[in-house]
Amino acid sequence: MSEISNMAFVHPEAKIGKNCVIGPFCYIDRNVEIGDNNVLMNSVTIHYGARIGNGNTFFPGASISTQPQDLKFKGEDTVCIIGDNNSIRENVTISRGTASKGKTVVGSNNLFMETMHIAHDCIIGNNCIIGNGTKFAGEVVVDDCAIVSANVLVHQFCHIGGYVMIQGGSRTSQDIPPYVIAGKEPIRYAGVNLIGLRRRGFEAEVIRKIHETYRIIYSKGILKEGIEEAKMSFESCPELEYIFDFFQKAERGVIR
Repeated sequence: MSEISNMAFVHPEAKIGKNCVIGPFCYIDRNVEIGDNNVLMNSVTIHYGARIGNGNTFFPGASISTQPQDLKFKGEDTVCIIGDNNSIRENVTISRGTASKGKTVVGSNNLFMETMHIAHDCIIGNNCIIGNGTKFAGEVVVDDCAIVSANVLVHQFCHIGGYVMIQGGSRTSQDIPPYVIAGKEPIRYAGVNLIGLRRRGFEAEVIRKIHETYRIIYSKGILKEGIEEAKMSFESCPELEYIFDFFQKAERGVIR
């Protein structure tokens, strides 16, 4: 049995799971599906097209599945998918998709801090921490276990690799590869995220290979040459294949 404040509005067509708490002044639109054990504190808005999993906590002022801030959006029927066990703090906004992908997708076990924004058609992985005031433009992809500090601005279509640490106040219009620290102005490669990798249980030998791979890649004037040399320097492993695949697929270029 869910606990719904008599000062909240829940559209009759909305589907609410078991053991949810919906606080006063919340607004839940039609065509919304909310799973079990979710907590919506006061003044949370869940717009048309939201698909929310289980065990999430939404803090006051969060606005989920908002209409895209995209002039190409013509009212198409799209969704915003939220996974499980996310902590979505005060005044976070997450838009639903457009005709481009049809959906915005957020994984599970993420922490989105106060006033950060996820635009239309973004794909956010699992176990990420996104700092206060950070803004992701449309169709940004963030892989698992990324840490993005406060007030970071990410250009549309950018790809942020997994296990990165991005310095607060940075802005990027290029992709940021996995396992690195990125920062300074203009944003650039600032080393491997050694502490983060150790905390995530990466073996010392794997960390060494990652570190040496980036040393080779960034020591060359042409990234392609560095990648080819790095491929020949170490026996393949999933972590290195992830790095090489990331560079190969980068469409906006990769930070230097």
